[in-house]
Amino acid sequence: AVDHLAQSMTYDEMPSWVLFYTSLLDALKKPEVDIVDPSGLVRSRVVESSDASLRITMNGTENYRTLAGRFLRESFGSGIQHIAFSTGDIFAAMAAFKASGFRPLAISPNYYDDVESRFGLDPAFADRLRADNILYDRSETGEYFQFYSPTLGDTFFFEVVERRNYDGYGGPNAPFRIAAQKRRLQSSGTEAY
Repeated sequence: AVDHLAQSMTYDEMPSWVLFYTSLLDALKKPEVDIVDPSGLVRSRVVESSDASLRITMNGTENYRTLAGRFLRESFGSGIQHIAFSTGDIFAAMAAFKASGFRPLAISPNYYDDVESRFGLDPAFADRLRADNILYDRSETGEYFQFYSPTLGDTFFFEVVERRNYDGYGGPNAPFRIAAQKRRLQSSGTEAY
């Protein structure tokens, strides 16, 4: 099943999209948060239905050097930049993906040292996350696991998530994901704006 869609747009477009989703689809808006991209700031706002069957993260940027800005430039405007699928077992999902030849987006090893320290994770559990390039977040009520595909066509990608009583979208992990995507684009010879 689809967990959420992520739509990139210019920041100036965001109020119109919020109005569209809240008016036509009876979605509720959540507070805006800032996401740090190495090339600039991206403002993110979520709209979702009351039963969370519809979830859309909107990422607004004014800087075309950010990953969201690059998407806008290459797709000639606002659009869906990634689709997140849900799973009940992130480790089983990763095993199935790997068995079919999938290689996840490689996350920097220092991320796992940080997350182990920040959340007081068991080192063996942190090593398991590291081995599969799975990102982790925790709230007062639950846990969130996520992994990403490499970008397809330089800008579009997939995400797989497992929610355990967690209502967020892994915002603290976004800078690590963006940095990994930019490293991959640079290593492939594609200029990372």
